Amino acid sequence: MIHPTAIIHPEAQVAETVRVGPYAVIGAQARLADFCVVGPHVVIEGETTIGEGCMIYPNAVLGTPPQDVKYAGEPTRLEIGARCTIREGVTFHRGTVHGGGVTRVGDDGYFMANSHVGHDAQVGGGVIMANSAALAGHVTVGDGVGFGGLAGVHQFARIGTLAFIGAGAMVRRDVCPFVVAKGDRAVQTNINRVGLERRGFAPDRIRRIEEAYGYVVRIGVERGLEKLLALPDPDGDLAVIAAFIRASKLGLSPFRE
Repeated sequence: MIHPTAIIHPEAQVAETVRVGPYAVIGAQARLADFCVVGPHVVIEGETTIGEGCMIYPNAVLGTPPQDVKYAGEPTRLEIGARCTIREGVTFHRGTVHGGGVTRVGDDGYFMANSHVGHDAQVGGGVIMANSAALAGHVTVGDGVGFGGLAGVHQFARIGTLAFIGAGAMVRRDVCPFVVAKGDRAVQTNINRVGLERRGFAPDRIRRIEEAYGYVVRIGVERGLEKLLALPDPDGDLAVIAAFIRASKLGLSPFRE
């Protein structure tokens, strides 16, 4: 199960069912759960915990120190959930003390070649990042978000649940739940209808979300929220939208009707 050229620190906790390929390096504080597969030349450093069933492809680098000039070697962590697919050349960095100390990636993510999750990012479950998409430090990403290739997110920005970030988009401010954002600098353009349908959202549910955002776009955020909260909300989606908007610190990416 472990190639003879792999280097695994004797203090690392690697489950017996883990497979490790040639020339992989696993450090002392790494913790790998059952049925993970670590490909050739993978590097896993620092206090890094990886959930069961993760597939890590060649040349991925996980748990190295954050790219933060203030970092001075403090003990920080990277936590990766179960059943994630981490493709070639992907990088996940540990957290920083001033940013909470931990970078988290949820279950069932798919991270394509050369994508990057920066320090202190909090990434939900079921997230898909296409090739070379990148999250800066302190970014928050909700469940089920998709990123097109080469998309980038500025530090401290938030991406709401089931949003989609188009290929090449540069996200400077928050992107609301259930919407599509694209362009440089990214604007919110429409409902992520395809993504919602794939998640089993009924047509009436999608229509309510679309109607709610219509108020925000046409009459402004504050008055739009009042109208939005007066609408029927049997699935709780509108409450999610309102809470996200009210919690914004960077402000929202512009809407384009």
